[in-house]
Amino acid sequence: MAFHNAGASRRSRTLAACAGAMALALAGLLAGCGGGGGGGGGGGGFPIGVAPPPNPGSGNGNGDGIVASSTVAGQCAAPRPGINPETGRAYPDVAGTVDNEKSWVRGWIDETYLWYDEVPTTLKASDYATPQTWFDVLKTPATTPSGRAKDRFHFTNNTETYRQQSEGGVSVGYGMETATVRSSVPRNIRIAFVEPGSPAAAAGLVRGAKLVIVDGIDVVSVPDSERDPIFRALSPRALGEKHTFTFEVDGTRGSPIELTAQRITSTPVQFTRTIGPAGSRVGYLLFNDHITTAEAQLVAAVNTLKQDGGIQDLVLDMRYNGGGQLRIASQLAYMVAGAAATNGKTFELLTFNDKNPYHRTLAQNLTPFVTTTRAGQPLPTLNLSRVTLLTSGGTCSASESVINSLRGVGVTVNIVGTTTCGKPYGFVPQDNCGTTYFAVNFKGVNQAGFGDYGDGFAPNAGCVVSDDFNHPLGDPAERRLAAALRLRDTGSCAAPTASAKAADTPGLEKGDTPVDDEPVLLPRSPLRENRLIDLLPAPV
Repeated sequence: MAFHNAGASRRSRTLAACAGAMALALAGLLAGCGGGGGGGGGGGGFPIGVAPPPNPGSGNGNGDGIVASSTVAGQCAAPRPGINPETGRAYPDVAGTVDNEKSWVRGWIDETYLWYDEVPTTLKASDYATPQTWFDVLKTPATTPSGRAKDRFHFTNNTETYRQQSEGGVSVGYGMETATVRSSVPRNIRIAFVEPGSPAAAAGLVRGAKLVIVDGIDVVSVPDSERDPIFRALSPRALGEKHTFTFEVDGTRGSPIELTAQRITSTPVQFTRTIGPAGSRVGYLLFNDHITTAEAQLVAAVNTLKQDGGIQDLVLDMRYNGGGQLRIASQLAYMVAGAAATNGKTFELLTFNDKNPYHRTLAQNLTPFVTTTRAGQPLPTLNLSRVTLLTSGGTCSASESVINSLRGVGVTVNIVGTTTCGKPYGFVPQDNCGTTYFAVNFKGVNQAGFGDYGDGFAPNAGCVVSDDFNHPLGDPAERRLAAALRLRDTGSCAAPTASAKAADTPGLEKGDTPVDDEPVLLPRSPLRENRLIDLLPAPV
């Protein structure tokens, strides 16, 4: 299938009707291309294919009932003025109402949501003030085998904010990613990593620094009822917003630092290195974001690892990588495995609901391993039969696709860290009236037909390892990387199990979160935990 930047505008498109019987090269894959001519709801005035007839429903104008989303698309309570920076044309919005927007949401969910038939029918749009809050409840109540909500992923975002973040990793902040190791008193919040060139980097902040004071508030001892200002300061919403932070490093408290929120551009590949002597080298690659700019950085990193005789093994650190564009994941998997392992194989088969809402053929849903850059240049390859991933509960979606796709073509994927987030699902983001909606639109399975990992990928036996904030990422002494190197050399991580005491775990303090309850990044946008595609017109 053709991939497109997830932030790109949705052009008017006509996609072929679903193909009939087609032989699959994938053993055991029976995912159909869907029946019925269900809605192809497009938002913002860009319908997908030919507008379908209205679905049954009252269409009474108050957001209740179900109408075809294309009949109310772009009818906005507050139409956007000016020119869309993506298309160079005026926004397609026309004057409408909040109820029109809620009607669009309900129609779009009924047409495109993977589990549209599991949405409770007792919900009423009139009980919700905005289209966004209405959207929030329009999802399945089902749970996974472990008891977690099957759909934990519904969310919305301002369209322009989403475009900037998905295309270039641009967001408002200080350039420091923080992790809450212990959320209650005595609270422990650490810096997980710092973006190069950011205000945090300019202030000399580094991984592992412990936050102790924010705007005069004692972070460690303030009661839970009074901690919200801390998290608001860590999550600035406006350019120029200023807050004062005091950090402690190796037990020594530093001077207060004033940080001003700026536009921060993510550096997806922050660090690449080789470890060990020639002939037995291990590559290490820290990869944090599946965004457009990652392509060039991943190509450069792989070329670096290929120099001077190359590497024999790879440790791919995606503990902080929540996902993003599926094309980037496919490129990365190909660069790890190489042509021999992936030629003619499927990276991921996308399965939509039984209405086939995007009118895709089965062939279009068979996603190959992408072998070239967007400019058509061949990607470099490492040709490895084994790779070790460093993971956490924040390793999600497109990052999990890398694991699943490599295993699907016979590459051994070892996992060190903690269980991944469990998201074999993805989105076709859709704008309407300045809000981009993210509902689960498809599920992905690998070459072997596997995609049931709603509870995540667990580490190898004995390889549950806590995050280590006392060492830089990429340091062979850092706990997860050290365990990966031991696994490679001895066949065992020799790490504490999930029941080990936190006090015995480097990087944690007595009473902190143990390894079976992963420290969580703060703040973390849902945009960081995605598997995203955008659909292009079918070839003619």
